[in-house]
Amino acid sequence: MLQPRIKQVIARLGYNNTILHNNEIMSANKLAEDATTRGPFALGDFAIDEYRPIRVAVIGAGISGIVAGVRFPQKVPNVQLTIYEKDDGVGGTWYRNRYPGLACDIPAHCYQLTFEEKDWSALYAPGTEIREYLQGIVDKYELMRFIKLRHEVVGAQYAEDTGKWHLRVRRTDAETGATSEFENVVDVLIPAIGVLSRWDWPDIEGLHDFKGELHHTAGFDPQEKSWQEVAEDWKDKKVAVIGVGSSAIQLVPAIQPKVQRLYNYVRGKTWLAVPFASDTFATLLGRAPEDAEDYHFSAEEIERFKTDEAFYRRFRAVMENDMNSMHAATLRGSDLQKEATELFKANMRRKLAKKPWIADCLMPTFPVACRRLTPGPGYLEALVEDNVEFITSPIKRITERGIETIDGQHTELDMIFCATGYDTSFQLPFEIVGRDGMRLNDRWQPHPTTYLTMCVDGFPNMFMVLGPNSGIGSGSMLIMIEYEVMYAVQAVLKMQRERLKSIEVQREALLDFDDYLESYFPKTVYSEKCRSWYKMGAEDGRVVGLWPGSALAAAKAIMHPRWEDFKYELIDPSKNRFFWFGDGQTYNEKTMSGDRAWYLGEEYVDVPPVPDKQSRLMGL
Repeated sequence: MLQPRIKQVIARLGYNNTILHNNEIMSANKLAEDATTRGPFALGDFAIDEYRPIRVAVIGAGISGIVAGVRFPQKVPNVQLTIYEKDDGVGGTWYRNRYPGLACDIPAHCYQLTFEEKDWSALYAPGTEIREYLQGIVDKYELMRFIKLRHEVVGAQYAEDTGKWHLRVRRTDAETGATSEFENVVDVLIPAIGVLSRWDWPDIEGLHDFKGELHHTAGFDPQEKSWQEVAEDWKDKKVAVIGVGSSAIQLVPAIQPKVQRLYNYVRGKTWLAVPFASDTFATLLGRAPEDAEDYHFSAEEIERFKTDEAFYRRFRAVMENDMNSMHAATLRGSDLQKEATELFKANMRRKLAKKPWIADCLMPTFPVACRRLTPGPGYLEALVEDNVEFITSPIKRITERGIETIDGQHTELDMIFCATGYDTSFQLPFEIVGRDGMRLNDRWQPHPTTYLTMCVDGFPNMFMVLGPNSGIGSGSMLIMIEYEVMYAVQAVLKMQRERLKSIEVQREALLDFDDYLESYFPKTVYSEKCRSWYKMGAEDGRVVGLWPGSALAAAKAIMHPRWEDFKYELIDPSKNRFFWFGDGQTYNEKTMSGDRAWYLGEEYVDVPPVPDKQSRLMGL
């Protein structure tokens, strides 16, 4: 039987049927006891939108950090944002890389932020122009108020009791070079360092015994000059370029006319793509066939971009559409994959006709796009020039005077460029320590696992930008950056709005995404046998560099967070999930200030289209 007090509580909870079975009586008793025990609670003394201050730290002021610098102050009220950058300037890999020929390897109009357009000088914009573009965004949005240059994060540890990240930061004095360390405590950590940020010297015997000039493409610094000014002294030099990746493919044609003799040492094979969207580019500009391969915009074309906004928008949209039409080429056996293979073969043989044996040595047996594709305008043309030697015999060692290959040949050199890539192991250069002392580098052995490339269970309040599996096989990486930053923004807004101490992805959700990766990649060319940074520099194994699908699918997948995939802790003593409602009013009502009809603003009013009755009757 139900006790009178329990009957009263049941009535308050909406039960009015007094004839209950035994199991229903037990449930009713439990419900009544819960209601009696829980009772009312003290409301918060704040308005529902009186948001607490929230501290966010971003590691890195590359493109990801710059986008974060724009979006967090725009979208998150009462945010205290700090962006730590170890270098002397902004731009990330575009700031550090200054090698000859550095350029964007997709059309520049597809390598710009959705909200910030530019009139580029060439289809494949030079690195200097990209640096200027990024610096321009920093200046326009006054981001230096958030960015701390020469500040390197050397450690990050999560404190479970407070739900905060404790960062150790090493600061370098610009004038004296002296370093000091300090701690900063934040609510949210955004690692945005990217994968192509730490370059590696090749493992070649005697490398640093060389007495001439030795450069890594990522470490080449012409100081206050342009590389073209520096190259004026190279006309009598014998120069070697080691590698055939994207950096070497840009470097070789840039310096070939500047040096006496150029030796390209090539260990592997690679496909040279027909320049991306080049046909579309020429058609949109109305180029004559003989001008189709001149990838610089004329003064008239640039002026038209500046003065004809509709033309610029159409040009950009059509180029983006073209770039986002290549996904099928990444699928094994697809028609587009076959077409691309035949097109690239024909193009490579045509441009290497003067030295046809190079095509036989350079063209792979693995499918197109198995490793990163680059169009490399001018590379094939440079290889057939009289002052260039293409050397496929493996390097045995580097001597004080040059390079010796395993066939016994020794070439004396004045300068060596190592275009040998980056550390793509996803082992971070500093410790990130989560719950229970778990180190992220340990967690990412033998390979990294994430939830949607951004989150890891055991590491609450951390959202990575361009983490493992966030690369794009076709399309523009900048779309991924923008959407990942906005994902982090939405998470921070949820933490702030609902007064959360922590937000942490569930282990099961991470494992489900990991299973999706394992199921997706076997149907793609990325799983074929080829050495690629997509697979941490290995020929075989797990793909850790790429999103499992197209750029458009990635954007759709992360546009709307699945909050049910996370677990939460509340920050307030009250554990009622609606404590964040506060005192039942908004801040503008509480202070009788601001807009109290905000719901009539453009961003809130969604006017639906009125059906056209005539069109409906006609079946249109």
